[in-house]
Amino acid sequence: MNRSNVSRRQFLARATATAGLASGGASWAQSPGARPAAAAGVSVLNPRDRVPVGLIIDDSTCLVNLNRFAMPQFDAAFEHAAAAYRRNWRDWPAEIPDRFVRKFGEWCADQGVKGKYSVVPYPACVGRLDRGLPGWTPRELSDSLELLRTVMAPNWDFHPEMVTHTRVIDLRTGHPLPEISPRTMENWEWTTGRSVDEIAAYQAYALQILKEAGIACEGVTTPGGYGNKALPQLSEASLQSVRDVFRAEIPHYFRHLYDSGDESVAPRVELASGLDGPDPRCVVSVIGCTGDWTGGWDNTEPGGADKFITADGERGRMVEVIRRGEPAMMLAHWTGIYFNGEETGFRVFQEVVRRLKQRFDHLHWMKLSELSRYWAARELTALMPSDGGISFQAPFACPEFTLRFRGRPASVPTIQGPDGNRPLQEVNDRRRLMPDTWHRNGDEITVCFGLPKGISRLVLM
Repeated sequence: MNRSNVSRRQFLARATATAGLASGGASWAQSPGARPAAAAGVSVLNPRDRVPVGLIIDDSTCLVNLNRFAMPQFDAAFEHAAAAYRRNWRDWPAEIPDRFVRKFGEWCADQGVKGKYSVVPYPACVGRLDRGLPGWTPRELSDSLELLRTVMAPNWDFHPEMVTHTRVIDLRTGHPLPEISPRTMENWEWTTGRSVDEIAAYQAYALQILKEAGIACEGVTTPGGYGNKALPQLSEASLQSVRDVFRAEIPHYFRHLYDSGDESVAPRVELASGLDGPDPRCVVSVIGCTGDWTGGWDNTEPGGADKFITADGERGRMVEVIRRGEPAMMLAHWTGIYFNGEETGFRVFQEVVRRLKQRFDHLHWMKLSELSRYWAARELTALMPSDGGISFQAPFACPEFTLRFRGRPASVPTIQGPDGNRPLQEVNDRRRLMPDTWHRNGDEITVCFGLPKGISRLVLM
C-alpha cells in the first residue's frame, strides 16, 4: 500500500493532521453521532481490564504478489516521474504461495495473534477472485480461498482494500477507467469530491466480489490516500456499504494511523443513531499505532523489531501505547511480511510477538471486528446506577464487558438479563478476569460479563 511519494508513515501522519483528527476525544471530521449520558462513579474498562493488541495486514490477497503488479501501474500514473516506482519489479515473484499463508496463519494461531487480513478482490487488475485469476488454475484459486476460510478466518477479519488497489474500476463495465493518472487510481484522488452514494457504491462493488467468492466481511480498508479528502463521506459510505452487502451489525474501517506522538489511537465510534430503538447504527474507525516496520509494501528494508519494542521491553511505540492503556494495533504489509520469499518481515514480527509476551502479562489479542464491537458497546451503552445495582440499556451485545466502581456487595453480584440470572464468580487476581467473574480490591469492584443487547441489570445486593 503506497500512500504517496513520501513514505506511508509520513503520509498518514500528515493526512490525519490535515483531517483534523485530535487526541483526547476532541472533534474530528467524521460525526460521532448520538451518545448516552455519562454514569457517575462507573468506569467502563478495556475488555477483561487488559490492553487490546492486534496486527493490521494490508496488501494481501489470494496468490497474487500485489507489489509486483502494482508498481508499473503506479509508475504509469505518474508518467514515470516518480523514482519510487522505478524498481526492478520484474525480478519480483508473481505469487505469494499458499504454503506461506498456511505457515503464517498456523504460527499466529499457536501464538494467539489476531487482527485484520486484507483480501484485495481484483488485485492490480490481474483477475477477480470470484471469476478467476489468469496465471492460476481454478482449483488453485478455489484452494486459496478455502485456506482463508479455514486457517485464517478464526483469528482474522477479512477486508477488501477497495477493488484493485491500483486503477479505479468503471462499475458499469467492470473495466479500469481509460485514463491512467492519480485521478483514476484508488490510492490517490478518485474519492475527492465524490458523494456518499458514489463511494458507497464503489465499496459495495468490492464487497460483493468477496461475497461471491465466499469471503465474509465486517469492514473495509482504504488503499493509499483513498478517502483522505472525503472523510465524512468515507465514514458514512463504509457504514452503508458493509451493512448493505453483509448486513454487518457494527461495520468498521481502517483508514488512519499515528505511529508517534500523543494523539489517541483509540477507535472512533462514528455516526451513532437509534440507540434505544430496534435498529441501532454506528461505524467504527480503527486506528493503527505503528509504522510499516516489518518491511515496506515495496520490500524496502524494515525498521525492525526495536521500533515496536526494544529487547529490554522498555522502549518502542508498542510500549508507549500499551503503557497508556490504549489499543495497540500494529501495521504490516503482506508483501513485506513475505519479502519476495525471504520472509524478512515475518521474522521481525515473530520477534516483536516474543518480546511483547516476555514484557507484558495483560495483553488481549483481538480482531478488528471484536475491538469495534467492544468500543461501540463501551461508548453507546447507557449505564444507570441505582440502589442495589447498575442498569444497562445496550444497543449491541458485547462479550467481556468490564466495569469498575466502588462498593461492597452484600451478596454475589448477579447479571439479570433476557436469559435469566447469572451469578458472577469471584477471582482473587484481576489478571484472571474472564466473562462472568468479578474481583474486589478494598471497596473497588471490577466485574466482567457478557453484556446482552437490550435491557439488563447488575444486582449487588
